[in-house]
This record gives sequence, structure tokens and C-alpha cells, in this order.
Amino acid sequence: MAKAQYANPSLWWRLSWQLSLVFVAVVAAVIVGLCVYGAMILSPNVGTEDKLTAVLDEALGREADGRLVIIDSPRLRSLKAEAERLWFIVADQDGRTVSYGAIPEAYRGLADYIRLIKEGDIRGARETEESASIDAIETRLGAFRVMYGGNPSRSSTFLTMLIETYPIYIPLLAVALPAVFLAVPRIVGRALRGISDVAREAAEIEPLRQGARLPVNGIPREVSPLVTAFNGALERLETEFRKRQRFLIDAAHELRTPVAIMQTRIDGMPDGRERQRLLDDVARLAEAAEQLLDFERNDQAADLDEIVDLVDIARTVVADLAPLAITAGYQICFQSKVESLERRGSPSALPRAVSNLVRNAIDHGGNSGMITVSVSASGAGRISVADEGPGIPAEHRQLVFEPFYRVTPKSRGAGLGLSLVKQVAANHGGGVSIESSAAGTRVTIELASVRPA
Repeated sequence: MAKAQYANPSLWWRLSWQLSLVFVAVVAAVIVGLCVYGAMILSPNVGTEDKLTAVLDEALGREADGRLVIIDSPRLRSLKAEAERLWFIVADQDGRTVSYGAIPEAYRGLADYIRLIKEGDIRGARETEESASIDAIETRLGAFRVMYGGNPSRSSTFLTMLIETYPIYIPLLAVALPAVFLAVPRIVGRALRGISDVAREAAEIEPLRQGARLPVNGIPREVSPLVTAFNGALERLETEFRKRQRFLIDAAHELRTPVAIMQTRIDGMPDGRERQRLLDDVARLAEAAEQLLDFERNDQAADLDEIVDLVDIARTVVADLAPLAITAGYQICFQSKVESLERRGSPSALPRAVSNLVRNAIDHGGNSGMITVSVSASGAGRISVADEGPGIPAEHRQLVFEPFYRVTPKSRGAGLGLSLVKQVAANHGGGVSIESSAAGTRVTIELASVRPA
């Protein structure tokens, strides 16, 4: 049962991490989308600006007469390898210029005006599809203005956007993600709280608690059909249970008449061994019918709140069954350290349970020794029946409380006596225990009802 419980995935955990993952994916998609949008609308030269600044800091030089020159440096060769169509024009504040690469015809006339423009994005002219950018840069030789182009790659623009905008989205993610991972599980847990309450109520449904249904209010609409179907199944089971119960009670009642007729006819037979065997069989059949009737009636136990005296119940049972025990070869005694022990319980079910224990001891005690019925005030009240028979094997000690179970196939009775005892104890909120060895067996009924005020 435990393995099956842990094998099932947690809906709370699944929804929590999936919703959190969806949020992360949405945020990532928004960031990427914005960068893609920026790459589409910005100049494709955006990705070249930082690289070109580093290149010119190394490759830009000045002659003794002040003229600007371009030195073929490693960085320049590396940038040229990345963008084969790279070109640029560098201008200082005095109007001196130097160019590199194949300058588009449409932009050659702008060389004298570059020093006047701090930033610029030039594109869309009919004369050329080439885009050009103008930026102010700082190098080891001072400040310059540079017009450049020849980098049609949108991927480098995308990467530049992604890198340049990290001061915006990294703090956003740093704040939003922990909030999501904390908030989503709480929201999901609150949404599933109704299901947890329904599951707890379902676990408390007992077979004897007829009419119990699970509430539909307060649970998600998607789960309510399951709860409704479960309630329908409970109703169908209760209907079939009532039919079975009615049938068994009627059958047990019907058995009484033919058993009584058989017993009357056997009583008229001549004395003999065969007559005694028939009387024993009829008595066994009558006892089985009575036990079956008691078993089914006990399911409907409705008189559990009356004041009963456990000492008086046990003493009366001993007095009633003493002749039967003595005839079977036993001695029987009653023990109690208190004169009276009042509890709330069923005045009809408790005597039947104690009587079944004594009868079970008579049937299985080996027809010798002492049968002891004792009452104790321990806990909420205990009644024990002990015999000195051969005992019950360990593998049978818990099974003997199951309906119709018998330790040996040839055992007397229908196997309902101890099951009825267990049922009576459970109806009183208590339980039944068994201790057995080669020296005998002790069965104890422990009640959980409190002492009446």
C-alpha cells in the first residue's frame, strides 16, 4: 500500500514545476523576441561597433605630418576574416580622414562631413542597399568619428542586443524567478486543498457508516465528476450490501423453522448413538444459524450508548454456560477485582460476544482443564476468557477473527464466533487480542467507551 502511494506522482509538484517552467520559458521567449526585434530594426552594424573600436585602438596611427594611417594589425585581420566586406572611414576633428576597404559609392561624398556627426544610422537610399553607421570612438590617439559598414549579419546584431541588454533582464529574472517558484506552489496547493479534504473524508468512510458521501462543493470543477462517480459507487455498494444483509438475515430466520422441526422429530427417535449424532448435528446447525443472524444484526448495532455492567455480563454468561462446560469436561470460574464496572455499550451485543468466547474455549480447549473468565478495570474495561487447551498455531492467530475461518476443516461451528467478537469490540471503539501457547489460549476484549457520568 505504501509503495503504491509513493509510486504515484504528486499533482501538486507536477503543476508547480510545470507552471514555473512555463513562466521561465515565456520570460526567455520575451527576451529573445525583443532581441530579435531589435536585430531586425537596428542597423546590422551594431555588432561591429565594439569590435571596430578595439581594432582601431590598435591599427590606427598618425604620421609625423599629422596624416592618419591604418596599420595591418592582427585584430584588423581577424575582423576582416569575420566580415570580408568590412569598410570604414576614420575622421579627426581637423577633417583629416583615412579609409579602409571598398567604400560604397553612395557614401564616399560623406567623408568630409563625418567629423560633424556624433552618431548616425544611414540606410534606405535608392542608390545602395548598403547600411552605414557613424559613431564617436575613443582610441589611444584621441577622439575620432568613424563611418563603417559591410557587416550584413543579423546574428551578430542579435548577440550584441542579448549581451548589451543583460543589465535589464538579469535583475528581472533574479527577482521574478524566486517569486514564481515560491508563489506557484502556494497557489497550486491552495487550489488543491479541496481535493485533500475530500481524500481525508474518503479515508474515514467505514463499511458500517452508511449514507456517507463526499462533498462536491469547494473542489475544482475538473475533479467533481470523479467525486460524483465515487458517490454513485458508494450508493450502489450500499444498495447491494443492504440486499445481502437482508438476504442473510431472512435466510437465518428461515433456517430456524426446519431446524426446530428436525430437532422435534429426532427427539421422538429411540435412544441410541445415531440419535445423539443427529442431535449434535442439528445443534451445530442451529448454532450456526444463530451466529449468522447475530453477525448480520451486529452490523446494525444501534444500542451502543446504554449503561452496562461488564462484571454482571461476564458473571451471567459464566452461570449460563457452566453446565455446558462441566458436561464437556471442564472446570469454569469467574474472577473480578471489582464488584461493578459500568461502561456505555450494547446490552445485547456484549453478552453475545462473551458467550462466543466461552463457547469457543469449550469447543477448542481440549475437553479438560480450567476455563477462566475475568474482568479488569484496566483502560476502559477488559473481559478475558482463558483456557488450558493445546493453543492456536502462530500462523492462525490473526486469521481466526475472519468470518467463516476455521483452524481445521473439521472444527465445530461455522467460524463466525470470533469474527462476531471482533465486530462487537470494533463497534464499541475497542479491539480484541489473542495470546496463545502450548499451555492455553487467552482472548481479551478491550473496550474504548468511557465511564458514564
